[in-house]
Amino acid sequence: MSLQAEIDSKRAEIKTDAYPMSIGELISLYENGEIEVHPEFQRYFRWSDTQKTRLIESILLGIPIPSIFVAQQPSGVWDVVDGLQRLSTIFQFVGILRDLEGEIIPPLVLESTKHLPSLGGKTWESQNSEDESNSLTQAQRLILKRAKLGISIILYDSDPRSKYELFQRLNSSGSPLTDQELRNSMLTAINEPFYNWIRSLSQDVNFRICVPITERQMQEQYDLELVLRYLVFRTLDKAYLNTTSIGDLSEFLTDRMVVMAQDKTFNYAEEDEAFRRTFDLLARTTADDSFTKYDSDRGKFVGSFLVTPFEVVALGLGYNYQKWSMTNLEEIKSKIISIWGNREIANNSGSGVRANTRISRTIPYGRELFGI
Repeated sequence: MSLQAEIDSKRAEIKTDAYPMSIGELISLYENGEIEVHPEFQRYFRWSDTQKTRLIESILLGIPIPSIFVAQQPSGVWDVVDGLQRLSTIFQFVGILRDLEGEIIPPLVLESTKHLPSLGGKTWESQNSEDESNSLTQAQRLILKRAKLGISIILYDSDPRSKYELFQRLNSSGSPLTDQELRNSMLTAINEPFYNWIRSLSQDVNFRICVPITERQMQEQYDLELVLRYLVFRTLDKAYLNTTSIGDLSEFLTDRMVVMAQDKTFNYAEEDEAFRRTFDLLARTTADDSFTKYDSDRGKFVGSFLVTPFEVVALGLGYNYQKWSMTNLEEIKSKIISIWGNREIANNSGSGVRANTRISRTIPYGRELFGI
């Protein structure tokens, strides 16, 4: 295929429109449910109050704000693809932003800035009608509502993967997003119920017990990535389990995710049962020690969560989950302890080992270990 043919082919995959809209119009769209800000697309409140204040200051001073990118759903509703922090800040400032449970988030109180020191303590509107000294004036509110932002619209008949790739490009600078956060944006476009199901698995109480990751990892959606790894590798054909087939792990996970999300024969019931049974068994045996290192000299598990034992234990047990029950919990624990006596696994758990190299060893080993 020639370069021009490649250009023409890719350009045909994404269709866009663009025009300016006032902030007042965007506020109305949000209040009417016609524009949605999804925490799946970016971390919900990454910006500090200082960063939020600078945005409001920029609008009041007439400083241009970067365009907002939205994707049009078949219903006509817009999903925010890029610009979540900007719109969330504006909606929070005017007191209409809602959290995941639909509750109104406390309105933003501005800080002092170099150019507008009197912004400190200001709110959108005063709660006390007799004292409006701590809020913007009506004229100032109109300045903000009449300010215009560029809106670039990805039309609904565009290729969903193109939306993901565009989002990835738009977020290649600034505060980098994790691969899983980018996948979430793609997944909601391809098959939102599939995304919601993965999220529900990540909230399984036994999974939470067994996977004590840090608050930052939670914010960066690492729990969802671990669920995705489980789903991708649990039943993956052995032929894929070599370094050549896997290649870059992040790209491999993304590609396999798309295949699953678009597979109309995907067996949700079986995968759901396998996942929940796996972590129920582990919660009853080693619980939050399930994926930590076992120190044979001290006779106990030590340290924090490690991905290597996760690949061996969760995926090995998950592959064979129907062979295990509550009657052989001690045997499960013994097998978990035994992996730390395997020199090859121990050597491949270090930080310098490539993920595809590690996985080509850990997953087959886990399947064999828990094969009874």
